[in-house]
Amino acid sequence: QVHVAESGGGSVQPGGSLRLSCVASPVFFSRDTTAWYRQAPGESRELVAQIMSGGVTNYADSVKGRFTISRDLAKNTVSLQMDSLKPEDTATYYCFVKQWGLSYWGQGTQVTVSS
Repeated sequence: QVHVAESGGGSVQPGGSLRLSCVASPVFFSRDTTAWYRQAPGESRELVAQIMSGGVTNYADSVKGRFTISRDLAKNTVSLQMDSLKPEDTATYYCFVKQWGLSYWGQGTQVTVSS
């Protein structure tokens, strides 16, 4: 059983930055897939960025060049640095961990981009 908890959401003006963090306990491994998804009101949940086995990263086209996913295995954390935020980035962001074939989700953290 893995417990996943996000933090770092909030409100920011367009062009601003936010950093989301996720702690997975008790531990996750380099072979696990860790990712950030988001869901806007009335929309389906979509993949934002992920780190797979071996550190391979993958980003949604809409965030390439603006968002950076990283993880610290020693601290069991996964982070999402979000720069040049746009109103369309407004959503609830969820941290995801897949370990031993099982999927775990955090409770979500709200990001609002508005002037």
